[in-house]
Amino acid sequence: MRIGLFATCLGDTLFPDAVRSTALLLARLGHEILFPPEQTCCGQMHINTGYQRETLPLVRNFADRFGDSSVDAVVMPSGSCAGSVRHQHETVARRYGDPALVTAVAGVKAKTYELSELLVDMLGVTDVGAYFPHRVTYHPTCHSLRMLRVGDKPLRLLRAVEGIDLVELPEADACCGFGGTFALKNAGTSTAMLQDKVGHVVSTGADVCTAGDSSCLMHIGGGLSRTGAGTRTLHLAQILAATRTSPYAPTEAAR
Repeated sequence: MRIGLFATCLGDTLFPDAVRSTALLLARLGHEILFPPEQTCCGQMHINTGYQRETLPLVRNFADRFGDSSVDAVVMPSGSCAGSVRHQHETVARRYGDPALVTAVAGVKAKTYELSELLVDMLGVTDVGAYFPHRVTYHPTCHSLRMLRVGDKPLRLLRAVEGIDLVELPEADACCGFGGTFALKNAGTSTAMLQDKVGHVVSTGADVCTAGDSSCLMHIGGGLSRTGAGTRTLHLAQILAATRTSPYAPTEAAR
C-alpha cells in the first residue's frame, strides 16, 4: 500500500521522532511511505480559533498534496489533525471554496486516518511486532476519543506489545486541559485540569504516559516535569516502532 504521511506542525517542529517512528513502523509492515515536502499545516488551529476563511489555502494545499489517486491512504500521528481533515475541511471548502475543491476534499477525507485507525481498521493488524519492556499508561486524547471515536484501538495495539506492563489510567477520558489556544485563553482552568491529569498519571507508577497526540503529550509532559516523579511522555508511534533489535532509547532531553 502507498501511504501518504502528514507530519503535522507540532510533529515537524517539536516532535519529529513521532513522525519518523510512524514512517519506520509502516515501512516495517511492508508499505511504501510518501512524504510530500510541500505539505503545510492542516489549519486546525485557525479553524478552532474562528479564522475559517483564512484556512482555505491550507485546506486546498492538503487536498492537492494528498489527493492523488496513487495514494491509497493518508496517515498522521495526530487524532486532532485527522479530526480536522475529516470533520472541518469540507465545511471550509463548501463555505469559501468551489465545487472542485469540495470534491477533492471529500476524496482525501475518505482515505485519511489517525495512526491507530489505519493499523487496526485499514491494515487489519494489532500485533505490529513491537517490544517495549516498560510500565505504560495511556491517555485517550479528546479528539481521538470524541471526534474520531477510535475507541480501544490504541489499547489493543498496546496490549499486543511484547514486554509491556500496561496499566489503566484513572479517569482516563477526562481532558488534559490543553485544547490549543484554550490553554492560553483559559490558563487557570487549563492548569487545574492538567494538575488532575498529572496526579492520575503519577498514581499509576508508570514509566511512560503515551497518547496519539503530541500536543496533549507536550502539555502533560510539562506538568510531569515539575513533579519529580520521573514519568516521561512518549507518542504511541514510538512505542509501536520499538523492537528487540531496535529498542527505544530515550535521549537525555526525553528523560
